[in-house]
Amino acid sequence: MKKLSILFVVMAAVLLIASPVYAQASGGAADSNWSGPIGVGIGMGLAAGLAGLGQGKVAGSVAEALARNPGARAGIQLALFIGLAFIESLVLFTFVLLFIRTHA
Repeated sequence: MKKLSILFVVMAAVLLIASPVYAQASGGAADSNWSGPIGVGIGMGLAAGLAGLGQGKVAGSVAEALARNPGARAGIQLALFIGLAFIESLVLFTFVLLFIRTHA
């Protein structure tokens, strides 16, 4: 129960702190949108970090599979390269979408 109350307090604090982001600029103040680049940095960091974890897991599984059955090297290696290409393409798609987001 204590964890639930701590979670509730943290969520309330986050919601109260985040509300000024949506406030309208006063008078003729220049529009300084600093939240876009920060969000892009966090998003790209998450995408690259999680893809790195996934690639490490794939490489570890391939090493284990090759140690168990060296005769299946060609098929395992093909699956490795295709899987790594798909994982890396997700990071590149994220990069492109985040780049479009900041310059739109």
